[in-house]
Amino acid sequence: MCGRYASTKDPAQLALEFSAVDATASEAPGADYNIAPTKPVLAIVARHPRDADGRPDPSAVERTIRVMRWGLVPTWSQDRNVGVKMINARSETAAVKPAYSESMARRRCILPADGWFEWRRETGAKEPFYVTNPDDTSLAMAGLWTAWRDPNQPASPWLVTCAVLTTDAFGPLASVHERMPLVLPRDAYERWLAPDLGSDDVADLLKPSPEIVDRYELRRVSTAVNSIRNNGPELLAEAEPEPVELDLFS
Repeated sequence: MCGRYASTKDPAQLALEFSAVDATASEAPGADYNIAPTKPVLAIVARHPRDADGRPDPSAVERTIRVMRWGLVPTWSQDRNVGVKMINARSETAAVKPAYSESMARRRCILPADGWFEWRRETGAKEPFYVTNPDDTSLAMAGLWTAWRDPNQPASPWLVTCAVLTTDAFGPLASVHERMPLVLPRDAYERWLAPDLGSDDVADLLKPSPEIVDRYELRRVSTAVNSIRNNGPELLAEAEPEPVELDLFS
């Protein structure tokens, strides 16, 4: 799964890296080393641009960077708080699950990350690890998005939310957790984001790319990341294993 991640690059940097246009205006969140559910995040989408009358131009596709809230709220939900539990979607079932199927078919995105955190349980305690690219390039986590409006307040603003797609972990990552974010290779970006392709058209992209995973750096980090109140570059630094206290009289 993916319960926390880091994203510290500003929209201008990501625009260059992902060949996108910055459409965040003044809403862009700052560098965040400990992104937790319901926080605002940067996402990359591709849509047909619209004319002055709101009609899409099917001959053109525009890739933009947007701000979304992490934790997908389905369009039919009565309560926005369901998003707290819907930060991840299993890639194996997203196309058929009612909460995600519409987004899988029509609203796919990329969630750029510096890396993500995962916890391994050892000797009764959870030990945090950070997974990243050693060359500082962003991880393109496959995501889904949708727009929700409170059914009890029809005139309220739209809430745009997203979820990270996950897949089976393998290699060294499987020793930490059984699941991991689905990270896309660069040559998959265009097809994954294509607004006119449906779920079946991108089904082959739902498997992790071994050449990407093989170059990941798996780094033990401080338990300071356990608290969402902590936020700073020190959370990404490698840490020594913390000593286990033994009760000699138990």
